[in-house]
Amino acid sequence: MFDEIVAFARENPIWAAFYATIFTWGLTAAGAALVFFFKKLNRAVLDGMLGFTGGVMVAASFWSLLAPAIENSPGEGFVRVFPSAFGFLLGALILFGMDKLLPHLHINFKESEAEGVKTNWHKTILLVMAITLHNIPEGLAVGVLFGAASVLVGTEQTEMIIAAISLAIGIGIQNFPEGFAVAMPLRRQGMSRGKSFWYGQLSAIVEPVAGVLGALAVSFFTPILPYALAFAAGAMIFVVVEEVIPETQRDKYTDVATLGFIGGFIVMMSLDVGLG
Repeated sequence: MFDEIVAFARENPIWAAFYATIFTWGLTAAGAALVFFFKKLNRAVLDGMLGFTGGVMVAASFWSLLAPAIENSPGEGFVRVFPSAFGFLLGALILFGMDKLLPHLHINFKESEAEGVKTNWHKTILLVMAITLHNIPEGLAVGVLFGAASVLVGTEQTEMIIAAISLAIGIGIQNFPEGFAVAMPLRRQGMSRGKSFWYGQLSAIVEPVAGVLGALAVSFFTPILPYALAFAAGAMIFVVVEEVIPETQRDKYTDVATLGFIGGFIVMMSLDVGLG
């Protein structure tokens, strides 16, 4: 089965990116669906989930994105690392700009602490927009890896496809609790279970869009490959430091969040190295 998936991705990298990010979105929806079965979410569990998300994203940034970016860069020394450094910085700066412009509210924050351009949007929309910021670089990262596979050959192509698959699995795993983490606060605010589920899964619908765009960009503009890989890594690291970690430090369960981070890092590292 796994060999068949690799063969399909080798022949249809754009479609593979689409299906992989549909998978990650689907697990977000599955997590959000838990709102139909549970009435509340323990704060310690929420912080552990968010920590796990951060660990997956940090591990993926290195093992799945930065390391391949450097490996696929020409030259030696500083010349070789320049595309990765530049792409990493650009990805972080783009997310920095989005963070400053896009109205959003983090899960554990008060409504008065909303960030971005001032707006009259309902708190529900602000919460969804915050998670959407998390998901844009995740979908982009998966798409870029599948797009990279389309411009490589032989063993390098297979390794890139496996990296893309392992990244999609890792992101999907952390999207499951993330979907629940979005839907449950909405339910606590008095929203119906159906609407809480709807908004919970909606936060990840951007992933297939970002995934396909990332795959197309690398497929048509091969020289940007190392830049694109590092760009996705920079965007994800920015999200972890700016968005995810602060959300876990608002209560007394910081140790739980830290252990969740370690667990997420180990899971993503194991997937990338083990499948590779």
